[in-house]
Amino acid sequence: MKKLIVVTAAILAISSPLVAFAMDHSGHAMDHKMMAAHEEVIDGVKATFNVQTMADAMEAMDMEMPKGVKETHHISVSFKDVKSGKALTEGAATIKVQNPDKSTQVKELMGMQGHFGADFELSKKGKYGVMCKFQLKDGKTRQAKFWYTVK
Repeated sequence: MKKLIVVTAAILAISSPLVAFAMDHSGHAMDHKMMAAHEEVIDGVKATFNVQTMADAMEAMDMEMPKGVKETHHISVSFKDVKSGKALTEGAATIKVQNPDKSTQVKELMGMQGHFGADFELSKKGKYGVMCKFQLKDGKTRQAKFWYTVK
């Protein structure tokens, strides 16, 4: 269990700089392995969601995937104040993923290095519903949702 936590923390720590590196000034991803899956402005907050395979994250760190890890993707979200452009890094966020077979996965996201994220199992091809509920420092509860397709 400790090894899984360390690996997850390492992926989160590495994925933040990779997101910044992969993005051009207009906010569009240039690296096919790390693309913004969804962007939305909700009540003055811009939420940018990224979906990355665990294999790509491990490759970026020049590491092999540990045995026994069933999660296949890392979903992260970063928040920015629309008016100031400042990153919003304090708060709590939860993601519920609806799998193609209508079963669900729910995880609280861990805040780390400018974004919130968690690992999910998106092993089957098809459409996944991603629903995020978050409450930042201002105390307002916001929601965002989008579809993500695994091919």
